[in-house]
Amino acid sequence: MRLILMGPPGAGKGTQAKFVAEHFGVPAISTGDIFRANVSQGTELGIEAKRYMDAGEYVPDEVTNRMVRNRIDEEDAKPGFLLDGYPRTLAQVEELDGMISFTGHSLDAVVCLTVDPDEIVQRLLQRAQVEGRADDTEDVIRRRQEIYVEQTEPLIEVYRERGILVEVDGMGEVDDVTARIYAALDDVAQS
Repeated sequence: MRLILMGPPGAGKGTQAKFVAEHFGVPAISTGDIFRANVSQGTELGIEAKRYMDAGEYVPDEVTNRMVRNRIDEEDAKPGFLLDGYPRTLAQVEELDGMISFTGHSLDAVVCLTVDPDEIVQRLLQRAQVEGRADDTEDVIRRRQEIYVEQTEPLIEVYRERGILVEVDGMGEVDDVTARIYAALDDVAQS
């Protein structure tokens, strides 16, 4: 199963990615985790990514594409994967199409979590306190939402036109959202 999990920052993608990936026996690949690992290790890519992350901006496509390509080429991702946080731009959609078609596969589904914007701000402010994330201030969170609307929302229409978009209500308890995702993907698997 080759999946993308989309939604605005704070929609619960990271939480749901773990459950969904485990359910389908594929790795959850989070660009946020990749970025944070590179930042904490002080790699060249990490230093470059940190400048953008601290400002609430997206890391440039060329850096992100390289990291994703390397990751989906790893052995554990050969039977499938779940991408969380990628693609974020139309250019990244094209890049990902090329990566996947090169292997002779295609995407099975794109799950988009829908969540109230004010709920997202509250979730991320709470997460910032619990996890000590300095990059999650209210201004940065609101800027990420603006960038999401500008750059990433257009991808939803691309995947809708391809007939692989599955929209799922991301509000409510984690278990309820997970159950809605499984039900939606079961419908995809049967069609």
